[in-house]
Amino acid sequence: MTRERLAVNEFVHVEWQQVNFSDNKIPEEHARLLLFPIDDNKFCLQIAYIQPAEDEELNTKVCWLQFLPRFFELYPADKLMGDQPFRFDQTTEQQFSICVQTRDLLIQLQKTSAISPFIQSLQQTELTIHLLRRALECIMLPFTVCPVPACRFLVYESEREKIAEARRILEDNFEQPITIKELSRKVAMNECYLKKGFKTIVGKTIHEFQQDLRITKAKEMLREQRQTVSDVAGKLGYSSISHFSTAFKKATGMKPCELLR
Repeated sequence: MTRERLAVNEFVHVEWQQVNFSDNKIPEEHARLLLFPIDDNKFCLQIAYIQPAEDEELNTKVCWLQFLPRFFELYPADKLMGDQPFRFDQTTEQQFSICVQTRDLLIQLQKTSAISPFIQSLQQTELTIHLLRRALECIMLPFTVCPVPACRFLVYESEREKIAEARRILEDNFEQPITIKELSRKVAMNECYLKKGFKTIVGKTIHEFQQDLRITKAKEMLREQRQTVSDVAGKLGYSSISHFSTAFKKATGMKPCELLR
């Protein structure tokens, strides 16, 4: 068994393990959330993501996320105690499925890279918090009424996975924006449900999400790759340089050429 440890910060630790199970004991892919009460309103929380390899000869991958008590001290006790699993005063363990979005987050966490150690730590912190949020949503959604009446269909994991798949498709094809009609066909979801579900889970409309992806890539191409404004506009699918410049300034407050100085 091999191990790789990562201290994201003083609140969150991550550990990857390669585990060799015997042939008749290889588990199915799943995740487990374990809560350990330390004292009144003090908790230690662990999430284990168990992902068997497709090749039976390879080891099963296990990723452990550990959120230390100091992490939860950042939040008011009344906010914690109002939700599962924190309203239990004893050690609890809950199992849930690993969705498409969670798989993507785990891959990003293991492959983070940045221009400085501090920025990399910020990326890792963001990813671990996102994983915690996804885990709590997977546990809580089946037992609660969706706060948006029109999005009650999101209590079903299969529907949430369609939204995650839609997000992945957008991220993989940001250079050539996809229409909502095309996207709905790709994930087999009603257009209205897709738009409302995407906004509920991602926090942005599909158009806003696509724009953010393109602008983020544009900044990288301009600042780091030193490509011309014309080249960037063309490669990112904008109809004209003026259209690109207008969208870029609206999103960043500056003109694209300012990044080339």
